[in-house]
Amino acid sequence: MTTEPSRVTASGPLMFARYAYPPNERGYCGPADSRALLEYGAAGVVDPGLADLARGFSGAWPYLQLIAAASGIAEPLDHRVVEAYWIGNELLDSVDVTHLGNALRDRFGAAAGASWPHLAAAVPAGARPHHSFHVFGIYPWVGMLRGEHGDHPLQVLDRCRIREGRVVAVHGDSVVVRSRRLLFDGRRLHLGPEVEETAVARVDGYGFVADLAPDDWVALHWDWVCDRITTRQRRNLERHTRHHLDMTNEHLSHPGPQAVLG
Repeated sequence: MTTEPSRVTASGPLMFARYAYPPNERGYCGPADSRALLEYGAAGVVDPGLADLARGFSGAWPYLQLIAAASGIAEPLDHRVVEAYWIGNELLDSVDVTHLGNALRDRFGAAAGASWPHLAAAVPAGARPHHSFHVFGIYPWVGMLRGEHGDHPLQVLDRCRIREGRVVAVHGDSVVVRSRRLLFDGRRLHLGPEVEETAVARVDGYGFVADLAPDDWVALHWDWVCDRITTRQRRNLERHTRHHLDMTNEHLSHPGPQAVLG
C-alpha cells in the first residue's frame, strides 16, 4: 500500500522545517538541501522525506529525542516537542539535568575539547534543551562563532536565536517588524530597545505564513518570518530567552559569549 503525502496546516515536521530553513539556507546546520525545506514548509506537505531531512540536523535532532523521551512521547517530531525546542513550553521541565548533561557530553564533548568543563557548567546553572541555550551556551564552545560564514559573532548570536517581532507593515514579499536586538556591553548580553527591521516573508513564491497584517506577532529566525505566534508562545519564547541570558550573564564563571566577544 502506498502512503500518500499528507497536507496539513500545522504539524511538528512542518514547524521544524520552517524554523530550520533559515540557518540551513545560510550553511550553518543540517543537510545541504535547503530548497527542500523551503518547499516543504511552504507547501504544507508531510511525507517521510521531510522526517529524513529533520534527522539530518545533528544539532537539533538530539534535543528533540531528549525532550520526547523525557516527556513519554514516542515521536521526536511531535508538535509539542518541536515547539518546546524552538519556542519553549512545559515539556522542557520534564528533562532531567543528568540526562541533559549526558546528551550534551555525547554530542558536543569532543567538539568542545578542553572547553568542555565550561560548556558543561551550564547544566547545573539551569540550562534547558531550548534553542536559546544552544545558541548562547553551545555555539561559543564548538566553533560556531568563528566567522566561516562571514557573519560577526554577535550577529550570529542575535540572528540565530528565535526572536519575537510585531508586524508594522507588509510590502509584498517582505514585512517590517519591530523587535529587540541582542547587544553586548563588554561583559553582558542584553536585549536592546525595539527597532524596526525588514524580514523575508516569501522568496520565489514560497513562504511560511500567509496573510500577514500589522500587529501580528511573528517568530523570526535569521531574516525570515517562520510563523505567526500566539500570546502564550510569545511569553514562553521571551521567558526562555531571558532565562538563558540570565544564566549566561550571572551564573557561569566562564560565559561562552564573553569569551568570544570580550
